[in-house]
Amino acid sequence: MNRVIARRIYVNISGLRVIRKSFCSDAAAKVSASTPLTKHLNVAIIDSNPALGKLDSIKKEDPPDPRVSTVTPATISFFKDVGAWQYVEQHRHAYFDKMQVWDYTGFGYTRYNARDVNKEVLGCVVENKVLHRSLLLRMQNTDFRKTIYPSRLTSMALLPSSSPVNADGTSSTTSLFTRGRLAKLELSDGNSLYAKLVVGADGGKSRVRELAGFKTTGWSYSQNAIICTIEHANENHCAWQRFLPAGPIALLPIGDNFSNIVWTMNPKEASDCKLMNEDDFVKTVNHALDYGYGPHPKSSSLGSADMWSWLQGDATISAREHFEVPPKVIKLASERMVFPLSLKHANDYVSKRVVLIGDAAHTVHPLAGQGVNLGFGDASTVSKIIAEGIAVGADIGEVSLLRKYEAERKPANIVMMAVLDGFQKAYSVDFGPLNILRAAAFNSAQYISPLKRSIISYASGEQRLPLPLPLFS
Repeated sequence: MNRVIARRIYVNISGLRVIRKSFCSDAAAKVSASTPLTKHLNVAIIDSNPALGKLDSIKKEDPPDPRVSTVTPATISFFKDVGAWQYVEQHRHAYFDKMQVWDYTGFGYTRYNARDVNKEVLGCVVENKVLHRSLLLRMQNTDFRKTIYPSRLTSMALLPSSSPVNADGTSSTTSLFTRGRLAKLELSDGNSLYAKLVVGADGGKSRVRELAGFKTTGWSYSQNAIICTIEHANENHCAWQRFLPAGPIALLPIGDNFSNIVWTMNPKEASDCKLMNEDDFVKTVNHALDYGYGPHPKSSSLGSADMWSWLQGDATISAREHFEVPPKVIKLASERMVFPLSLKHANDYVSKRVVLIGDAAHTVHPLAGQGVNLGFGDASTVSKIIAEGIAVGADIGEVSLLRKYEAERKPANIVMMAVLDGFQKAYSVDFGPLNILRAAAFNSAQYISPLKRSIISYASGEQRLPLPLPLFS
């Protein structure tokens, strides 16, 4: 067996990319390389994804891949900080400064404008392959000690702590492992690694989480998401989301005349939509985004804006904007892909020498596109905590240090998961009085300016939720 002996400080980023939101291993490795206190760490990436070993060119004339992510301004700042956003901008992407959300009953809608919070954009839609390639390019163009293992993690062992390390630091790697100072990882290619810290960034079916014995809580939504790329006659610059009886449909700009569809529905409907011929599918999408299921909402629904005037404060720009009909879909531009939806949350994010980030720690409903942003937030925070530990000479694999990461990220992730889960449940029931309450929520978000600004700032990743309120987008 080929044995790879790690240096005394060695971070193992395990990234078995099994679902679309698992960029976190690359992100954690890159941010570690960009921080003065952590850039000298020896980093290994374990990933059986063939794309990690080669960087295929992305041609602008190719239609967009249907697998995309909506990244918030906070995530964009993260990419800029690690030097990866410059690579994103070399490929197709679409900033959007407006968003419209409405209800199929026609009772309520709300619009958001980046200028409501003195920003230029609300977010940017990027193909997953572009985000992935940008992180890899930045990582390859940065001089830090990294090793990529195109393999799979098969086993992981960690012994209890025993006697302290010799003061002269002469303890061998094997001795450090037997004293609980290192984790030992066995790979499918026969390699054996020792690591001070194992970062599980391997998605919703995390092997690291399984081997480390982390328990999870969650459930299936009995819903599927159908995703695809469609084409318009003109370029789309707004993000649209309509709540339908079976689930929301989102229309997201992706650049040029293309948009991305993310449509949540029951498994039978998703299967039918996937098998429809192209013309019928395009008609079905336009029906869902226009008059299908109910009328267009009017600004006077549940009374005019005057009924909210006593709570408005300075009126936002978007409060004066009327409901708009989304741009018509004229063509299907990609295959249709179907994914089952579920919620899963690790009861703990950390144990000795192991930390979970991204979908390995939490998977959420895609209705607000927040899953990938939560993962990048995890990657940024765990790297910051590692740097703080190094600064004071702490063992970066000790639970007492890693708990600081959990204390910062777990509450924020749980709040977002609760909000998204609440929305999913609220819109799974078609009941008259509940429909009125939902419409009131939309209208309050449209006309109560302080609430709207707080929602935008929170959804942008720039502040914590100020109150235990549901988000209305």
